[in-house]
Amino acid sequence: MSTNCNQNCNSCSLNCADRKEQKTDFRVKPHSMSKIKKVIGIVSGKGGVGKSLVTSLLAVTMNRMGYHTAILDADITGPSIPKVFGIKEKAVGNQFGILPAKTKTGIDIMSVNLLLENDTDPVVWRGPIISGVVKQFWTEVIWGDVDFMFVDMPPGTGDVPLTVFQSIAVDGIIVVTSPQELVSMIVEKAVRMAEMMNIPVIGLVENMSYFKCTDCGKEHKIFGDSHIEETAEKHNLKVLAKLPIDPKITAACDKGMIELFEGDWLEPVAKVLEKMQES
Repeated sequence: MSTNCNQNCNSCSLNCADRKEQKTDFRVKPHSMSKIKKVIGIVSGKGGVGKSLVTSLLAVTMNRMGYHTAILDADITGPSIPKVFGIKEKAVGNQFGILPAKTKTGIDIMSVNLLLENDTDPVVWRGPIISGVVKQFWTEVIWGDVDFMFVDMPPGTGDVPLTVFQSIAVDGIIVVTSPQELVSMIVEKAVRMAEMMNIPVIGLVENMSYFKCTDCGKEHKIFGDSHIEETAEKHNLKVLAKLPIDPKITAACDKGMIELFEGDWLEPVAKVLEKMQES
């Protein structure tokens, strides 16, 4: 320790034995009129694995169980949540803040597409602006009383996931993957990022795991054998669910009628989330 030590280790470059790092807390509070009990991040190592689909299905599943659910669409440059739920109206606000859109069954949603004049308008913004908008969705939207908020994050380990992990009190993340070995490798990056940020990983969900023939009932592994068990074992994680390739789900998303889907694939995940709510 230097004789001129002022006890402020954060501003000191010396690597002495008495050094004590003081971690800065970057988390911000939600809107004063919001009470959000659990925040679950839905992440993926790469795009195209069905992260937004899993987000939507989880919100619908928990909503059916009687919980008030919400979706914060943090995938600013590729928002798909409003389309999946068939929301066409734009978000509105009042003197207190922005009001989220409501789906037919009462799920609250905020997405950048609810603020654009046209759904097809591209969002050509740089990283800091995108991250700032995500933070505004947390601080300036009047979410009200929410049991479970699902944050649909963009793929990868870039600016937005970092902003969410640092700014929002995330209770845990669910990592979405698909059977390909390449995807499993990239999933590890997302898992390790969460570990570095001290965010609990609730488990893994594999999408496009198999296709069940409607004629013979046999399951076909379109993308080959799954490697999700190996990834889960390596990081001591649980495989929470495996979703099939189902044309009915695709049709429901295209028509904006995901709330009418039929299937119990995510019930094991719902039970895990319910236990989190009880704790």
